[in-house]
Amino acid sequence: MLSAFVSAMKTPDLRKKILFTLGLVAIYRLGATVPSPGVDYKAVNYCREATGGQSNDLLSLLNLFSGGALLHISVFALGIMPYITASIIIQLLGVVIPRFEQLKKQGQAGQAKLTQYTRYLTIGLGVLQSTAYIAMARSGTLFAGCDRADQIVDQSGFSLVVMVLVMTAGTAAIMWMGELITDRGIGNGMSILIFTSIAARIVPEGQNILATQGGVVFGVILVLALAIIVTVVFVEQAQRRIPVQYAKRMVGRKMYGGTSTYLPLKVNQAGVIPVIFATSLLYIPNLIMQLVGTQLDDTGAVTGGGWQQWVSFYIVDQGSWVHIIVYFALIIFFTYFYVGITFNPTERADDLKKYGGFIPGIRPGRPTAEYLQFVLSRITFPGSIYLGIVAILPNFFLTITGDGNNQNFPFGGVSVLIMVGVGLDTMKQIESQLMQRNYEGFLR
Repeated sequence: MLSAFVSAMKTPDLRKKILFTLGLVAIYRLGATVPSPGVDYKAVNYCREATGGQSNDLLSLLNLFSGGALLHISVFALGIMPYITASIIIQLLGVVIPRFEQLKKQGQAGQAKLTQYTRYLTIGLGVLQSTAYIAMARSGTLFAGCDRADQIVDQSGFSLVVMVLVMTAGTAAIMWMGELITDRGIGNGMSILIFTSIAARIVPEGQNILATQGGVVFGVILVLALAIIVTVVFVEQAQRRIPVQYAKRMVGRKMYGGTSTYLPLKVNQAGVIPVIFATSLLYIPNLIMQLVGTQLDDTGAVTGGGWQQWVSFYIVDQGSWVHIIVYFALIIFFTYFYVGITFNPTERADDLKKYGGFIPGIRPGRPTAEYLQFVLSRITFPGSIYLGIVAILPNFFLTITGDGNNQNFPFGGVSVLIMVGVGLDTMKQIESQLMQRNYEGFLR
């Protein structure tokens, strides 16, 4: 991997792409530290230090994806999450709305139209999310437990509108930079920006663990984190290769086909999306408690009794076994759900039949679709178990480190899944581009 990177830096055009990507990443990280207009940066830093940079589950996940920009209330506070949410919504609507399904089948022109819809939806979500964050900062719920509520200096209507516009413009700028990296740089731009945001949290969180827990605990966590990374790399590259053979056919005076290949089905076909869905769904009980005005004591615990205390103790508390079991079950459910809507065995079988391909021993058409569905369901189960185990590992780290929120923990769960996936994909793209420019291996 290191040799491939060194070889890429020696290749002029690849070096330009890598340096271009690194330049945009530097601009992205700079924007994550620039505060929005009307924000008292001293008050924000005071609340971050007083609360340890902790918030509820969903906000901590969003803060992780923004590289800490959210709790800085910076220009890039929204990060890339509005675009991710918009992309998921458009993808899900492709199953429900026939117009979107037709666009998916139109090739590059249809994909360009869907990308345009995604951009519009990203801007809309950016306006909604920035409005919500500013409202939370005004009410003091963005930093729960902080005794200062003056993070926003000027709370006039004009100033708040300017903050919303600046944060939304920041989201549009991030989306533009991501597309530039995809077109002129190396790898998928959006994925690389997410990778950068998560990587930016590793050093501060590691220093925090070392300072509060000591060297022994920090060493144990590093060993466990290394084991997790090795496991994730192994599983992320695991796939079931279904052999496919193409029949010979005469087109004009030339003979085509007669080749053998394979159809790869990844063990983790759903990626990190089920973890994000499950985390967002588990945030709903906490949101309902905030809307009904749950009373908290000085330590942040729910006062009184009833369903609110039960939900706070068993569902909201990330160290609760009920929370862990529900979280694990939701990940399994959403893995099957997302794989079911993104991989259509009938369409794959029709495509194979259209181009003269077939699976040895399986008849084309419906039998091929049934076989693909059977194989997919069998590999999805271990994939969902793997996702669930990796996702709940920070809950166990929580008991070791004493951290108040496991979503900030960068050595497990969704953080490792994203970083390993993006890192492997980027290195594969670098190696493929090197192979296109180096023909010595084919001439030997």
